Amino acid sequence: MTSAQGYAAPAANEPLAPFSFERRDVGPHDVRMDILFCGVCHSDIHQARNEWGSSMFPMVPGHEIVGRVTEVGAHVKNFKVGDLAGVGCMVDSCQHCAECNEGLEQYCDNGFVGTYTSKDKDGSVTQGGYSNNIVVTEKFVLRVSEKLDLARVAPLLCAGITTWSPLRQWNAKKGDRVAVIGLGGLGHMAVKFAAAMGCEVTVLSTSPDKEADAKALGAHKFVVTKEKGAMEGIGNYFDLIINTVSAPIDLMPYVASLRLDGTMVLLGVPPEPAQLHAFNLISKRRRIAGSLIGGIQETQEMLDFCAEHNVMSDVEVINIDYINEAYERMMKSDVKYRFVIDMESLKG
Repeated sequence: MTSAQGYAAPAANEPLAPFSFERRDVGPHDVRMDILFCGVCHSDIHQARNEWGSSMFPMVPGHEIVGRVTEVGAHVKNFKVGDLAGVGCMVDSCQHCAECNEGLEQYCDNGFVGTYTSKDKDGSVTQGGYSNNIVVTEKFVLRVSEKLDLARVAPLLCAGITTWSPLRQWNAKKGDRVAVIGLGGLGHMAVKFAAAMGCEVTVLSTSPDKEADAKALGAHKFVVTKEKGAMEGIGNYFDLIINTVSAPIDLMPYVASLRLDGTMVLLGVPPEPAQLHAFNLISKRRRIAGSLIGGIQETQEMLDFCAEHNVMSDVEVINIDYINEAYERMMKSDVKYRFVIDMESLKG
């Protein structure tokens, strides 16, 4: 075992504080990396406050990790010391079920091993990226381009792949009409990706003051959904809707804006079940679907696309001792569009 330092939630609803712990030694198939930046995801707050009821404490959150490789196991083939690398929401899976064999580890029949607050195969509890180093099996480590701003790459490992995956699964392509509901950490990446794919992108928002930002991110159109007649004006229009909203929302007007065979993909998880009349679906053979993150191969594909097209997250870089204030600001949507921790600040 080797020592690690980070910030942890000691218990639900207690502030995060400095924490020392141990990482496993590097095994034959493992990669150790020094963490340079770690994004702050809203799910970190849910987990740190045990809002999903499955948290394990003390907990070091963080699953948007970029860093530099410092040690590799004897059988590691694709990484060497000095390489840039990334780790996302998963650090392992069963690797033998049908889903894993298809490169869909996020849907592992036996449950993937989360980067933090998850039981690892050896029975230990995983600890995440609000720390100075991490050890991960090679199969779940990703290559990161030297061309990109590492701080802005970190959120791609969750916010990025969460929005990339449905765009790829539903074959978004040049000329398609894609709408994005919600312009936050997820939504701003959906806009960037869809625009880079050549789609006509529309942001659907209740906040008129977000229009300038939406256009700057690459959106071609902006609809203030609460304005009278706004939704009627886009009926039967979109091929694909990426819904990133976790607040309660009436889905029916949005479903009505889908064209024949159009799909709305749900990424957010509102606290209450949605109400929907079946006629809105059957009248145009529309679909509502859900999507989780993405598999390792798909995530690597996304990172390669980002390097080629210079696509990165918009971030506010913070020191680790600001994390509790950052959580409070996130609850107020007071960030454009992702906090990222500079892990060098752990040394201060």
